[in-house]
Amino acid sequence: MTAATAPHFGPPPATPAWRRPLAAAVLLATLVGMVFGLLLGGAGPASAHAALTGSDPQDGAVVDTAPQDVKLTFSEGVALADDSIRVLDPSGNRADTGAAPRDLQCGSTTKFSVPLHSGLPDGTYTVAWQAVSADSHPVSGAFTFSIGAPSKTTVALPTSEAGGGLVGTLYGIARYAAYAGFILLAGGAAFVLACWQPGAGARPLQRLVVRGWMTLTVATLAMLLLRNPYTGSGNLADAFDLDGLKAVLDTKPGAALVSRLLLLGASALFIAVLFGAYAKREDEREKKDLTFGLAIGGTVIAAGIAGTWALAEHASTGIQPGIAMPVDVLHLLAVAAWLGGLTALLVALYRTPDIGAAAVRRFSRIAFGSVLVLAATGIYQSWRQVGTWSALSGTGYGQLLLVKVGLVAVLIGIAWISRRWTARLVTSSTDAVGAEAEAGAGTDVAVEESRAPATPSSAVEDPARAAQLARQRAAVATAEKKRVRDADPDRSGLRRSVLAEVGVAVALLAVTTVLTSTEPGRTEEEAARGSTAAAAPAAEGPVLLTLPFDTGGQNGKGTVRMDVEPARTGANEIHIWVDSTDGKAMDVPELKLAFTLESKDIGPLPVTPVRLTEGHWTASGVQIPMAGTWKVAVTVRTSDIDQTTIDKNVKIG
Repeated sequence: MTAATAPHFGPPPATPAWRRPLAAAVLLATLVGMVFGLLLGGAGPASAHAALTGSDPQDGAVVDTAPQDVKLTFSEGVALADDSIRVLDPSGNRADTGAAPRDLQCGSTTKFSVPLHSGLPDGTYTVAWQAVSADSHPVSGAFTFSIGAPSKTTVALPTSEAGGGLVGTLYGIARYAAYAGFILLAGGAAFVLACWQPGAGARPLQRLVVRGWMTLTVATLAMLLLRNPYTGSGNLADAFDLDGLKAVLDTKPGAALVSRLLLLGASALFIAVLFGAYAKREDEREKKDLTFGLAIGGTVIAAGIAGTWALAEHASTGIQPGIAMPVDVLHLLAVAAWLGGLTALLVALYRTPDIGAAAVRRFSRIAFGSVLVLAATGIYQSWRQVGTWSALSGTGYGQLLLVKVGLVAVLIGIAWISRRWTARLVTSSTDAVGAEAEAGAGTDVAVEESRAPATPSSAVEDPARAAQLARQRAAVATAEKKRVRDADPDRSGLRRSVLAEVGVAVALLAVTTVLTSTEPGRTEEEAARGSTAAAAPAAEGPVLLTLPFDTGGQNGKGTVRMDVEPARTGANEIHIWVDSTDGKAMDVPELKLAFTLESKDIGPLPVTPVRLTEGHWTASGVQIPMAGTWKVAVTVRTSDIDQTTIDKNVKIG
């Protein structure tokens, strides 16, 4: 019903009912797959969550002298507090001066530095950082470098991410409630105006829309209060810190939340008119004019509220923000029209006896249009946030996106079942039910009046008594009409299928909420590349080593010359020449190698070279798992009892 073609009321068509919606679904899936493949195949670089792409000193680096400062480079603009970057010595004491990070941005490069104390002793230092990316989400990380030589440190690298803990959980719940409230508010109101205008006087629909407004308002206030601890200390008590709240109001997410509250004030006036003056209006011309005005005003308010998400989250950063933000607004409005209208339809089917097949048919058309908009905008958003097939299957964001696509497919399948139930609801059944209900109600009232004792004519003419009798007749008629409708198997089947749709929609909304706070696939891959680059730069060419040795025995002196190519992570080719003191090739009975990355406690990794000719040894396919400063140890044996081991540090990237 909701995602397939609009239902046809009346007798079923001559062709099988499943062919046309199935063909349309196959065509839509084919087009979506083709466009998706083209977009992912030609994607360019972009980012959303900020990622650390470089540092000076680099992660795991060993420097000879203490640096004057530590520099961090990010993939996009970030907001840093005075204490966002901390450098700790091996004992856990602050090695930086405590000054605010200095902005070194140049062009599109985002770089910050913090000064260090002079005369820092040798040892391993820890750099911990926390920032707020341009899409409003907190990010954090840590790495180490060493002065002189690595040492033991009492500082443990943080394992928890920024925005986690109790505050992060509460903020995530508020974010989910905000989305759900907006869907009920906008979608429920749209259902009343566009599909079933008599529903403006139905109490169940009024309660649904008002509860959506209340949920969105409370969730927005909660997010505004939790914003300071969510992006900062993580302590729930800081939610009531007035200075922190003032700082939040100066940020883009804070301004977006305040704007949402102002728009919710306007939406309260909209709700009052919709369920007040509009519900009571009887003149058709006046009601038509008021419908047009409410539709325009409601669309503007809903688009404004949706824009508060686009202003402060993923759509506002990365590539093409000028296109991405309007697309995000359209996406949210389509979600609200589909899922919010679906919830309103479910409430109407269960709680109101008056909704007819015409209203269901109008909603089916709107839902189908919403699905088309969701498909187009969803493909574009996926391209921006994922970008490559590897990110689609190899990152957490891409995997969640696949789960979301699967839930949408399930939802469309259930919607097709709902359409079949809708097609069985013929318009004539509505009139028949209404006539039967009125007849039953009249009979019941006549029976009750026949059983009542005679009353004076003055009592019968009493206006209060007449009003009471009218209310009784209306209540009995409504109850009888609902009883007859509930007994209709077609309507019961439609209610069950719509209920299943709403259940899947709740799960879909949960996955969508998690997606909004998950690092996009593009940025996750960029961060991985940046961390590899930060560990050590790639060597400009093969590494050449010359290592003199002396085993202490007769003819035990010589030189080892080593060539490591290409001297990068992965497979490497190694050639070793052993020369005597007079420069001639020296034949030795045994030669062994070992690689150790002391900064990461990796190794020693043994390598057994193969003798090619006199004084020439080789080893192919030698795997270097990580870039960094590796210690290369060479063991040379010149006799049964004479051998020595010599080593040298070399950067392999």
